[in-house]
Amino acid sequence: MHVILAGYNVDREVIEELKKNSPSREDVTPETLSASYARISRDPRPVNELRAVARAEVEKARRSNQNIIFKMGHHSVAEHAVFNFDIIGVSRLALEEIEKFRLCSYTEKSQRYIALKDDLFIPEEIKNSGKQSVFIRTIKAQNSLYSKLYKKLRAYFFEKNKEAARNSKKHSILEGWAKEDARYVVSLATKGQLGMTVNARNLEFLIRRFASQKMAELKEFNRKIYALAKEVAPSIILFTEANDFDSKTYPEIKEKAQLFLESSRKNKELVCLVDFTTEADAKLIASLLHTSSTLPYEECFKKAKNLSLEEKEEFLKSAFKYMEFYDTPLREFEYVNLTYDLIISASCYAQLKRHRMATLTAQKYDPELGVTVPPSIEDIGSKKEFMEMMEETNHVYSLLKENMDQGAEYVLTNAHRRRVLL
Repeated sequence: MHVILAGYNVDREVIEELKKNSPSREDVTPETLSASYARISRDPRPVNELRAVARAEVEKARRSNQNIIFKMGHHSVAEHAVFNFDIIGVSRLALEEIEKFRLCSYTEKSQRYIALKDDLFIPEEIKNSGKQSVFIRTIKAQNSLYSKLYKKLRAYFFEKNKEAARNSKKHSILEGWAKEDARYVVSLATKGQLGMTVNARNLEFLIRRFASQKMAELKEFNRKIYALAKEVAPSIILFTEANDFDSKTYPEIKEKAQLFLESSRKNKELVCLVDFTTEADAKLIASLLHTSSTLPYEECFKKAKNLSLEEKEEFLKSAFKYMEFYDTPLREFEYVNLTYDLIISASCYAQLKRHRMATLTAQKYDPELGVTVPPSIEDIGSKKEFMEMMEETNHVYSLLKENMDQGAEYVLTNAHRRRVLL
């Protein structure tokens, strides 16, 4: 056996410094990895030799990538090229769209741990609406209340947790709780930042999807990220143009849906289990029996159904017996599904959408669904002030929507809600 470390992430500034002190070379690109790995299935030479050939003939490697991806349809070779992006000064609303891509890796500036300042993103839609002044005034009022709430909440959590407050090492935890609850009053226009790691195949998907986006902020983001990636790896990011599927499918579905939904009433229950795997315990046990035997699934399912409740519980305990905090449940658990219709705040959605392989679709934010008020806001006697800010925000949102197809949502807060299907 021979295992070779073929590559790893290196900070771009380090690469640029090395290039300055070295002869000019073209092989500083992830394309050579894609090209060499693409040859594995048809070329008997060792992989490290294939990489050497690709590095020596970069233009040939690029042509090979384009042929394999474009003509043969083997997009998987692009997954061997990986990019890291610093994304700075984008709104929370835009970050929600960027983080919808499940196979990318994200680490985001947290409003729970970092105190917020007047970091305001003003979208082009607002600038062109003639209502920029009322937008800015509302955001500043939200931010002012955030500062006020944070001070009161900090004192509240320190008083409520006196033992922890006496330990200076736990002050950051208590302050984090205060920031976490105060942030509900700040807007989706608040600037954030993000570290994103993405392979070329998923990056191409992101770029193509955003090419059909209507939000000006996302269009600008798309132009910039495509320009950076194309400079480094032009041969593996190919299908990037806007297309009818991305631009027209959802609008046409929405138009047709109105024919069936006009008279429907809204259910405002926050959590509804709307679908689930029937006989889930038997199916889960059957799948574990299937993995652990040579029997067909049908036989395993019959045996699982015949177990008593006590026998089922004892059997399933074996699947968790040795789990540590860093372990994930066995793959067989994925045969059991639960579908929830949820009404959640923007703060909740921010946590729900990242770091999990799940099917999650969302409606737009809807002020009619109300807002989420943290219990601590009530405890410090600030609910009235909080709700007055929400009412003012809703009023401004309605004003903005009068002549804007896009952009009004920026003024809504982390407390505002949307309906999601999980």
